[in-house]
Amino acid sequence: MTEQPGVPVHLVVNGVDHRAEVAPRTLLSDYLREQLRLTGTHLGCAHGTCGACTVLLDGAPVRACLLFAAQADGCAVTTIEGISPDGELTAVQQAFQDNHGMQCGFCTPGFVVSLTALLTADPHPTEDELVDTLDGHLCRCTGYQNILRAGRQAAGLAEGGSR
Repeated sequence: MTEQPGVPVHLVVNGVDHRAEVAPRTLLSDYLREQLRLTGTHLGCAHGTCGACTVLLDGAPVRACLLFAAQADGCAVTTIEGISPDGELTAVQQAFQDNHGMQCGFCTPGFVVSLTALLTADPHPTEDELVDTLDGHLCRCTGYQNILRAGRQAAGLAEGGSR
């Protein structure tokens, strides 16, 4: 079998310019983890179901396990490592800490990235919008209640889902 030639990619990842040549079928998740050593982008299901690999692509949440790195050429990618570039906890991260919204932590980066995207697009989402955002993520440890509490806190929603 003949090895395929590499594909040039140019990404801005967490504000840093990266140029590389990757195999055509290199997943964005693999590029981030293996070549850039940004291991906060977790690989759970490799089918886009669990949400652990969620990153922001030009500000929109995407599953990095479903995209080839070459498809992201020319885009800005934000991983969990880039959510808080100054090292201070964001409102979403603080809410997860305050509400014990994590146990093993494997799914946490995906939840945080997706909630960050939601609150950036709409700082005052409804309870339904919050639940819809979290619905695309799987957690095997928490039972989701503390994650919902964290999301409500970050969104400024009362426990019952109202303002």
